Amino acid sequence: MMRTILRKSALLGIAAAITLQAHAQSGNFTVSQNGTAVGTATYSVKALAQGYDSTSLVRISMQGLNYALSNTEQLDASNRPRQVVLNGTVNGSAVSIIGKPDAGQFLLNISANGRSSTTRLATHANSVVIADFDAGALETLLVLASQQNNRDLWAVIPKNAGTIEPIRLATYADQQGTLDGKPIVAHHLVATIAGATTDLFSGPENQLLQAELPQQGFALVRKGFVLTPPAKPGAPPPQPVAPAAPAAQKPAPAAQKPVTQ
Repeated sequence: MMRTILRKSALLGIAAAITLQAHAQSGNFTVSQNGTAVGTATYSVKALAQGYDSTSLVRISMQGLNYALSNTEQLDASNRPRQVVLNGTVNGSAVSIIGKPDAGQFLLNISANGRSSTTRLATHANSVVIADFDAGALETLLVLASQQNNRDLWAVIPKNAGTIEPIRLATYADQQGTLDGKPIVAHHLVATIAGATTDLFSGPENQLLQAELPQQGFALVRKGFVLTPPAKPGAPPPQPVAPAAPAAQKPAPAAQKPVTQ
C-alpha cells in the first residue's frame, strides 16, 4: 500500500488509522554522483491517529564529503509539519535543528559549532522542510503537490540561519522505467527552489522513484528502479557527396637547363 493511500485512509477515522499503523511505507535509495554509488538514503512513514511519523536517514562517504543526516518529523493529517528534528554531520561538524510552527511563524532552533541561534520564518500552510539528500522530504513534497495541484508550495531550507522559499513545479512528459523488473510509468516534475532545479520522477501513486539533485552530478535512485532513457533520434544518414570535377590539367613546365658557373 503506497503512502498516498495511507495518508488518505487515515482521514477516515481513528479505527482505520490504527489498522494502517502496521503498513508503514518505506523507501531505500542509492545516492550516486555521476553514476557512481557514494551512499544511501532511506525513509519510512507510519500513519497515526492524528497524522504521520516520518523518519529519514542519509549516509554519504566520498572524497571531500562525509555526510550524515537523521530527520524525524511529526506531520499532521494534511502532511504539514508539526515538528521536525534534524541531526547531522558534515565533514565532522555537527548540527542540530528543531523546527515547528509557533505563533503564526515557523521557528527554527539551530545548534552548530558550539553556538545556538533562533530564526523565525514566515509561515505557509503547504511547507516542506528539505535538507540535502533527504528522500523523505522529497516524498512529502510529491504528496503535497498532488493535494495542491502543484500550487502554493514552500520549502524550508535548514541551512545557515534558515530560509523559506517558494517551490515552482513544472510538469514534463511521462517516461518509462522498471521497478523490480516490472514496467512502471515515471511521472516527471521539475522543482525550482531558490533558482536551483531538481528533477523528480514518481510512480503512479506519487512514490518517489528518482531525483536528480541540484548538487553537481548527484542523484537519488530507489533500489530496484531503472529509468528508461527517452528515445533519441539517430543522426541523419550522411548525404551523398557529388564527386568533384577533375581539375584541368596544366601543361608540364618546360625543362630548365642547369645553371653553370
